[in-house]
Amino acid sequence: MTRQAKCIVTAKQTDDRLREQGPIFFQLKAQGQKADMELQPEVRYQQILGFGGAFTEAAAYTLSRMSPEKREKVIRSYYDPEHGIGYTLGRVHIHSCDFALENYTYVEDHDTELKSFDISRDRKWVLPLIKDAARTRKGDITMLASPWSPPAWMKTNGSMNHGGALKPEYREVWARYYTKFIEAYRAEGVPIWGITVQNEPAAVQTWDSCIYSAEDERDFIKEYLGPVMHDAGMEDVKIVIWDHNRDIMVERASVVLSDPDAAKYVWGTGFHWYVSEDFDNVGKVHELFPDKGLLFTEGCQEGGVKLGEWFTGERYGRNMIGDLNNWTEGYLDWNIVLDETGGPNHVNNLCDAPIIADTVTDTLHYNSSYYYIGHFSKYIAPGAVRIGLDSRVAGVLSTAFANPDGTIAVVVMNEGEERRSFTMGLDAEMLEVQLEPHSIITYVIDYKA
Repeated sequence: MTRQAKCIVTAKQTDDRLREQGPIFFQLKAQGQKADMELQPEVRYQQILGFGGAFTEAAAYTLSRMSPEKREKVIRSYYDPEHGIGYTLGRVHIHSCDFALENYTYVEDHDTELKSFDISRDRKWVLPLIKDAARTRKGDITMLASPWSPPAWMKTNGSMNHGGALKPEYREVWARYYTKFIEAYRAEGVPIWGITVQNEPAAVQTWDSCIYSAEDERDFIKEYLGPVMHDAGMEDVKIVIWDHNRDIMVERASVVLSDPDAAKYVWGTGFHWYVSEDFDNVGKVHELFPDKGLLFTEGCQEGGVKLGEWFTGERYGRNMIGDLNNWTEGYLDWNIVLDETGGPNHVNNLCDAPIIADTVTDTLHYNSSYYYIGHFSKYIAPGAVRIGLDSRVAGVLSTAFANPDGTIAVVVMNEGEERRSFTMGLDAEMLEVQLEPHSIITYVIDYKA
């Protein structure tokens, strides 16, 4: 009996949106026959942490303005492993970011002992959303926390916005701020898996931002953040550097991770997709520091809502395949949901999200990006390992993973205007693949080596 596979399809020119077809059956190869695309389960690369998106105040507030039924539907759409797309990762901002209703912190001004530290604002919208996601998932969400800026009084420019830098005299206080946040979230039943040192540390933004040179980040980790977290008994919480674009991630990682006194505290490098699709840079960081992790920590479609557009989904698919094929271990989208304006955002930096919630009409709109992400997040499980894939198929992007349950998940994607037909081989068998224009398919293959 030949192997069988489930085939899950999303295509622009049809109504297929994560539609399962099958089962379909492999055929035996002729003697000596080689398929156009050969799966190599014996060749193994990185293990997958998971997929997810950010629990911003904007997302949580927007859902609070929808009917309870629509709010619950969004949560199920993302976090239900069977009826949704199986998200297991999350990201949260440490006090405000641009996708918050305003600038805010957790402490009173000039409280260097952090006695006033209070996350009660997060209990209004953000924490209930995280807890409901975990309930729906039936397990903790693997949470990454990132600061966009220290409090204004700790900074050289006296503002949370417009860049500026952390004043040297506040480095120890700021390091303790992370531990207070981690403690506070743990007390709420939300464990923090890891933190990034600073969101986008090379960008002066009109919103919450703070500049760290590579040397600043290195020294802050080795002299303050790393030791303070260890002293607080938080050595299990991962520290992730960079948290910015691929274009200069090699330079940043090289400065920080080449210093053993900093590197010993660092789990790995986080990165975003803005500016550049230099996937090779992701692979270069792995080549230089193979014992360190790689995590995609943010990406979104800029410029407001793009209802019904197909290029947004393809942007996600192309980036996810490019990064996963270069040792990336997890993928975090930006806002899981935004309102009909692409906000709220306290400086009007409006963006798109995979689900748009129209708070005027209580209507949910699912963008192509939701379905494209689902082709990965629903079928590539935490603990899956990327396997070898030898492809001679022009115009088709592809990646493959061996799941813990013994299945193999293969994602193939066609951004072109022409249908692509090819064969996919696995050991002595192969499958005929028809990939429609502007489509993506995930195959889930029953495989016991």
